[in-house]
Amino acid sequence: MDNGASSYRRFLEGDNEGLAEIVREYSDGLIFYINSYVQNISLAEEIMEDVFVEIALKRPKYKEESSFKTWLYAIARNTSIDCLKKNSRYYDIPVDEMYNISDEQDLEKSYIREERKIQLHKVIASLVPDYQQVLYLIFFESFSNLEAAKIMKIAINK
Repeated sequence: MDNGASSYRRFLEGDNEGLAEIVREYSDGLIFYINSYVQNISLAEEIMEDVFVEIALKRPKYKEESSFKTWLYAIARNTSIDCLKKNSRYYDIPVDEMYNISDEQDLEKSYIREERKIQLHKVIASLVPDYQQVLYLIFFESFSNLEAAKIMKIAINK
């Protein structure tokens, strides 16, 4: 995919799978980007959905003056700012006082950990089956070395 542009062109021509590809490719990154504005992961997810709804319904023109990702993130930025302006009418309390920011930071750390686990799974799959089992037990099931050795019925020093 050439940075989403071809998928968007296909969507504009009537292929809904093009939009699905864009959503799969960019939704996670958009959530974290939007969260940097709104400091609320739930609101960031809603805004991300609004961005894709806007693209699906209004079908704005992508002029190819920048990369597709840049264009998409600009839409997300503008949508985030609009949302903050709209919500500021209803709340006199600053956003950072209303929400526990550490929750969002924990979520981001959790996401990064999960991505690392996926990469580790891929690397482990290329190993000898015995090594795969040991690493799986230790890293993914949190067994100690001794427990993993007992499960596999091998000596601890092996």
